[in-house]
Amino acid sequence: MPPERSSSPKIAFLDVDGTILDHGRRIAPSTVRAVREARAAGRLVYLCTGRAAGHIPQAVLDIGFDGAVTNGGAFADAGDVRVHQETMPRAELDALIAHFEKHDLHYLLQSDKRVYAPAATRAALVQHLQAARVGKVEPQTSPQEGFSAEPIEDAPLTEIAKAVFFTEQPGAVDRAKAEFGGRFHIVRGSMPLPGGSDGEVGLPGTTKGAAIEKVLEHLGLDRADAIGIGDSWNDIEMFDVCGVGIAMGNADPELQKLADEVTTTVLEDGISTAFARHGLVE
Repeated sequence: MPPERSSSPKIAFLDVDGTILDHGRRIAPSTVRAVREARAAGRLVYLCTGRAAGHIPQAVLDIGFDGAVTNGGAFADAGDVRVHQETMPRAELDALIAHFEKHDLHYLLQSDKRVYAPAATRAALVQHLQAARVGKVEPQTSPQEGFSAEPIEDAPLTEIAKAVFFTEQPGAVDRAKAEFGGRFHIVRGSMPLPGGSDGEVGLPGTTKGAAIEKVLEHLGLDRADAIGIGDSWNDIEMFDVCGVGIAMGNADPELQKLADEVTTTVLEDGISTAFARHGLVE
């Protein structure tokens, strides 16, 4: 556990799924209050998500934030100012798509604002949401009801920043890492697939942590001024960059070991508890 701070952080970075949102749709009222009170007191609060900007639920956006890191660190906005952006070279994207199709993986491609997928993937997402609705799978960080992707044929392939894949086959993430080596940044995803696996893919060095550094530089803040709160494997670099990295109580126990501290779960006031502990709210 980190030492007690002499002053409270100036900025907080919050993951969305499994941190602000529970089961893809529920937000603790205490989270809304904590974010708004912190901002009213002069603190900055940013979203820091693997989602494309256009796929952040409106209920989350309505809380009110000072900026956002999206697509797992491919884009970062401080207010209305774009401080970082990075898209995949076409050759790299083509290699990824070839891998997905060779191994019969469902996949989605994310641009700044939108998400695209083949017809088979879109059908699989509908099936997964239906299973979550009737309780056949635990939808902790599944896409929320109403999530949809656009046809892959409409994807602007020069504007893709991130890819997501999933399958009922085990070991797909390890296989992708082995085949690509350091060519991509590949982490385990957060879609619950009993017996299967899913992953998130970006360019090397494209992480939430790297994007946070761009935001802090733009704002003239230091790492020690920041806390980061999350529950997923794409949050590790955020934990490393921020002065204090905080894992949610619903995070994988192995991920919790990589954070400086652990707060409570989404609906057990996890964010407000962490904000109070570090002086962002009373």
